Amino acid sequence: MSRPEPVVRRESVLPMAAADAFAMFTERFGDFKPPEHNLLAVPIAETVFEPRVGGHIVDRGVDGSECRWARILAFEPPHRVVFSWDIGPTWQLEDDPTNASEVEVRFLAEADDRTRVALEHRHLDRHGPGWDALRDGVGGDAGWPLYLDRYAALAGGGR
Repeated sequence: MSRPEPVVRRESVLPMAAADAFAMFTERFGDFKPPEHNLLAVPIAETVFEPRVGGHIVDRGVDGSECRWARILAFEPPHRVVFSWDIGPTWQLEDDPTNASEVEVRFLAEADDRTRVALEHRHLDRHGPGWDALRDGVGGDAGWPLYLDRYAALAGGGR
């Protein structure tokens, strides 16, 4: 029996230019991130994608609390963004960056008004024991497919 691959790949096609798709992904991440995906003890008031290498993806709670669950590793508008996934197999924050996986999102222009968004969540095995359950979670219907469906809906079509 072969070992499962420690990667999840998903794509969406949007009816917009690559620069617009990139901007919408990074500037409006909180508009399509499922609010139920929450590690805080309170509801999320906003999710902020800090648009620079060294920035974070941060959930801010209604009480002002924060959860920094990703680090921006590459920010190359309008072509790609890479961020860490600092959430372990038990859906808790991962403090050790060597145990984090990473997500690369590429924005590939197919025409002036059509962009293929290719998402790759890789190195899931860095999370250690239980990484395959994490892979199944982010790859399943309530994971990246849900994010991309909501992102495409925000763009006015796609998938």
